[in-house]
Amino acid sequence: MACHSIAKPGMAPGVPLPFSFVVLWSSGYIGGAVGLNYAEPFTMTFLRFALAGVLLLLIAVATRAPWPASRREAGHIAVVGLLIQAVQFGGLYSGMNAGVSAGVSALIVGLMPILTALGAGWFLGERVSRRQWFGLCLGLAGVVAVVGDRLTAGGDAGGFLLVGLALFGITAGTLYQKKFCAGMDLRTGGFIQMAVGALALLVLAGMAETMEIRWTAGFVGSLAWLAVMNSIGAVSLLFVMIRRGEATRVASLFYLIPPMTALMASVVLAEMPGLATVAGFALAALGVRLGTRS
Repeated sequence: MACHSIAKPGMAPGVPLPFSFVVLWSSGYIGGAVGLNYAEPFTMTFLRFALAGVLLLLIAVATRAPWPASRREAGHIAVVGLLIQAVQFGGLYSGMNAGVSAGVSALIVGLMPILTALGAGWFLGERVSRRQWFGLCLGLAGVVAVVGDRLTAGGDAGGFLLVGLALFGITAGTLYQKKFCAGMDLRTGGFIQMAVGALALLVLAGMAETMEIRWTAGFVGSLAWLAVMNSIGAVSLLFVMIRRGEATRVASLFYLIPPMTALMASVVLAEMPGLATVAGFALAALGVRLGTRS
């Protein structure tokens, strides 16, 4: 399978795609932090996936989208759904519910580009150049500069372990998606992934939570945003970029998510950014630029 860069030189229409992904994906940390005020993490994530799944199924039926050609293909799609949806978001929101802040959670999951670069070599056969490695390290330094001073704030060992599980889910899911599901239809494939994620989270919620929900305007707004803009919008953009580009280059965009999350938190969660946040954002952006250049 041939690999292409995220955006070909001179293709201006491709420029907004990574930026839109970073904004939408970052908003998931904020939306999740808001939603956890009204529902337990597994319950909230189950509802998020269920709503997104119903919407994708309606879209797939209305547009007569093609379904997987074989059980094997559907099985690969389901594995990605389990990793990227259930493992990542289940671990992430459980960790945040245990006290790990949105900024620190974004920092931990922001290690994903390094792990993806390590895995891309043996799992996908991709070659990571010295310039890309330098860019990855520079981006990591920028991420640490943004939220490094918050590493001791909130959360216990269990919470950090759960967010680490989320890091494993997004890394393994990205590599698996690139290798086995690059040609997946985003409508039917997305529905399968949401259905798998919803089922897994429903089982976990039934086992570990009361499943009580405070149905407020804040929760409904958070749930709708997470389902539509994050689960459908951001995840679809991620899969499109994985299809077009090398896994390492796509993964490097995750370095921009912690700084973007910090900026969003300054508005929504009253976590004011300092000079380190601005400087770290610039450093992370430079690292992403070096990591994604052809």
